[in-house]
Amino acid sequence: MVSLEICAGAGGQALGLEQAGFRHAALVEIDSTACATLRKNRPGWNIIEGDVRNFSARNYSGIDLLAGGVPCPPFSVAGKQLGKDDERELFPEVLRLVRECEPKAVMIENVRGMFDPKFDEYRNGIVEHLRRMGYICFWRIIQSHHYGVPQQRPRAVLAAFKEYCAEYFAWPLDVVTPPTVGQVLYKEMSSNGWEGAKEWALLANGIAPTLVGGSKKHGGPDLGPTRARAVWKKFGIDGVGLADSPPSRGFVGLPRLTVKMTAILQGFPSDWEFVGKKTAVYRQIGNAFPPPVALAIGSAILKALGTGEAKNIGGKHYENRR
Repeated sequence: MVSLEICAGAGGQALGLEQAGFRHAALVEIDSTACATLRKNRPGWNIIEGDVRNFSARNYSGIDLLAGGVPCPPFSVAGKQLGKDDERELFPEVLRLVRECEPKAVMIENVRGMFDPKFDEYRNGIVEHLRRMGYICFWRIIQSHHYGVPQQRPRAVLAAFKEYCAEYFAWPLDVVTPPTVGQVLYKEMSSNGWEGAKEWALLANGIAPTLVGGSKKHGGPDLGPTRARAVWKKFGIDGVGLADSPPSRGFVGLPRLTVKMTAILQGFPSDWEFVGKKTAVYRQIGNAFPPPVALAIGSAILKALGTGEAKNIGGKHYENRR
């Protein structure tokens, strides 16, 4: 199965989909540092650096999956929630790309704010547009910690399918108990000789609040607004900023997370390398779709597509590809 991804960022969704079994025909991303991260980790991927508004999907007609994580600020409660009036709103571009390449399935993720009542009409409008193009849609708020991500990170996910595959789709239900912040970060937190790491890990016995990478307009290398920082303080973390390295021997006080630690909390593998300065790297990490969640949903989509094709060879399947 082959995918086309837009707004690929640092590769969280792309990595999860790859692990699920998709091969990427192309990944479109406007941010140059995020593109550098993608190229560094996957030299073989076809990275198209540029604005998705200037990208045409006509050369990818009949692709298996169109995926992406369009910008969150238009719907985020941390912003003004301008929705369609926000210049960063890209759902119209998603619909244009669907018309151009007619994928068998679509997967788009965004913030939970998409489900606020003020966006009901807008969300229903997206469903109606896709219905007219021959797709059956599924919307759901996915809790990332259900898939092993040690973070309170709810995401609104849209999955849409051509009719011949839709009946075989089911949201993944494998709910697991996520590790605690202390469990996943102890090794890294103690890596520079800090004697207090073990005691700290026992204190950090819950899952993290949502990491917020911020946008180029707003947000820096910190762990979010006041409420989030208060939670981090209970975990023994100073959330005002990020550290360049783990605490060293003799350190006293509240340690700060490093960007590597935030990547671990986001579900990235330890060998995934990020390019850029601290703020740019944290923006890539904080805005990413957790790879374990993309793996779970991608696997469910792959199963639906495979079953749909197997049961429709020679019939509706080929009609939908034309």
